[in-house]
Parts: sequence; structure tokens; C-alpha cells
Amino acid sequence: MAVRNLRYFGDPVLKTVSDPVTRFDAATESLVDDLLDTVRLPGRAGLAAPQIGVNLRAFSYHDHDTVGYVLNPELVEVSEEIREMDEACLSVPELSFAVPRATRAVVRGVDLRNEPVTVEGTGVLAQCLQHEVDHLDGLLYLDRLNTESRKQALGLTRKTTWFWQRH
Repeated sequence: MAVRNLRYFGDPVLKTVSDPVTRFDAATESLVDDLLDTVRLPGRAGLAAPQIGVNLRAFSYHDHDTVGYVLNPELVEVSEEIREMDEACLSVPELSFAVPRATRAVVRGVDLRNEPVTVEGTGVLAQCLQHEVDHLDGLLYLDRLNTESRKQALGLTRKTTWFWQRH
């Protein structure tokens, strides 16, 4: 178990569709432990495996006192009500933009025993579920911005110290 280093915007793993988890063994358990340890740090709501350099469909979430994970998650239901919510990302630090998200979301996947898991959330948890599934599909929240906001975000990204340390 360990807190893992994050991957940042520009790393190809963040734009790659993640592979399904097919082995439910000690290595997968270790990945889940690392996702849970890493998401528990203050100010973190969710963390997808690609954000720590692992191209597998797995994420962890932290909502108030609840910490959990889902393997092979699929977004199976979202509300029709969409709201623009301020959103940030651990892989795009120092920036935040309004992103249209459903106010309710349901994710289905499995746990470490390959048993079905369903996570349903509203508000911030709904936003987190959508955000983390996006990561597994090779999308960043920047991809969901309107043209003007995306242009602004990319310009600001290029001015950050973390961007230039990575490129």
C-alpha cells in the first residue's frame, strides 16, 4: 500500500482507453490499495488508475467519510438534469473550470472478488463518478469544455510549472 505519484496532462496514458481488469489477484488488490491510499489525501474526491500510470479500468472515490473503489466501471445511468459545476483534476493541477455534468449518476462494476458493485451519487459524487469514468475512456475534463473555455484552459496549462517540468 502506498500513495502513488500522479501523471499529468500530456502523459499519453491519460488519453488512452483503459483495458478491463481481467485478473483478480494480489496485483489487482495492490492497485486498489494504492488507489485508496492515494485518494484519501486531503482535497481529493476521485482517482482513476491511469492517473497513477496504470492502464486498467479501476478508480477510487472519496466522498465525505466514504472511501471506495470500482473495477471495470461503466456509467449506466445519468439524470436528465445537467448543471455546470466547477471541476478540477489531479492530473491538471491549479486549474478549475465549469463543466456540464448530470446531477445524478450510477456506475456499475465489480469488486476484488469479481462481485457486482453499484455506486450511485448526486452532486459532487455524481460529478466524481462521471469524471473518473471519463478518465478510463481516455478523456480529461478539458475535453468537455466549450471551445472558448478549452482554449483558455490550454493556454493557462502552458503557463504552469508542472507542465514545463513534464515537457
